[in-house]
Amino acid sequence: MAVLVEDAPSSVSLGHGLELPSILRQSTPSMVLTRTPLRISFAGGGTDLPDFYNIETGAVLSASVDKYVFVTVKRHSELFNEPIRLNYSQTEQANTIDELKNNIARECLRYLDVDPPIYISSVGDMPASSGMGGSSSFTVGLLNALHAFRGERITAGQLAEEACHIEMDVLGEPIGKQDQYAAAFGGLNLLSFRRGGAVSVEPQRVTHRAVVHLFDHLMMFWTGHQRAASSVLTEQKANTRKKLDVLRQMRDDAYALHERCTDHAIDPIEFGRALKKNWEMKRELASAVSNPFIDDRYERAMAAGAEGGKLCGAGGGGFLMFVVRPEHRERVASALSDMKFVHLGYEAHGSRVLFGL
Repeated sequence: MAVLVEDAPSSVSLGHGLELPSILRQSTPSMVLTRTPLRISFAGGGTDLPDFYNIETGAVLSASVDKYVFVTVKRHSELFNEPIRLNYSQTEQANTIDELKNNIARECLRYLDVDPPIYISSVGDMPASSGMGGSSSFTVGLLNALHAFRGERITAGQLAEEACHIEMDVLGEPIGKQDQYAAAFGGLNLLSFRRGGAVSVEPQRVTHRAVVHLFDHLMMFWTGHQRAASSVLTEQKANTRKKLDVLRQMRDDAYALHERCTDHAIDPIEFGRALKKNWEMKRELASAVSNPFIDDRYERAMAAGAEGGKLCGAGGGGFLMFVVRPEHRERVASALSDMKFVHLGYEAHGSRVLFGL
């Protein structure tokens, strides 16, 4: 059953004139830890941008994976000189929220009106700018932690919309909505994006065993190159009107894969062919999607027996992901021996509060 989410609802209808507040108050903890998954997408990436879905409906088939962003929020001790301490790849010490250089942390604190003193720490399983939605997972995880810190429970739909608001409306990032929804909801989903920004989330009707079988056919390799998605997406946004036919086909491929998931089974080989087709179309969207290094490694993997693959994220770097039959895994690994192999597992859950003390 699909869940339709519109911009940050203040309540959720239960029918019969009853409404359930989308934020529920509970006891206020002094420390909160959240765990938020990263994601991979199989088809439709790029149709989640407003430049496309405000013309016609977009769709992405994606899955969350067992690689995470962890966020800790606690009341900062008054024994320290600074009211705000923020730890990520850097450490910031600030007297006011406005002084924070980390745009996401600053705007999340502003949005939820969280007063210092406060301590925030974040660590991820993957490098930043690696094409797996890490920035959005951080946004979702931080918002989830801050709500819990304020004694509030929040729905996955509102959590995703708040993250979209922070990244797209407040910060003006040229991104879409798939990453925030994948991080908030988790699982294997068809995400549909409609004019005005409404999003529907349709979990795929397949068994856990079927999804694990698909993941057993995935191989992911680190290119060693990090690139901010905004640099590629800015060009892609500018090309949207010229590339409508390509984007429509990419969206339709997401629908087609969705249809193949409805009989409670998944054919990994069909997914591999879809990835190959998606990658070939994705390269048409912007000049910086690929480069000679990526093209060479992609061809090596295909020659070694991969069924298909794609670069995760907007392009230019990050991870190359392939569908490979078990009997060909060693050959593909050998062909890409100059790249680091990363094992991927499936994550059925979205952002979670692991504990609040």
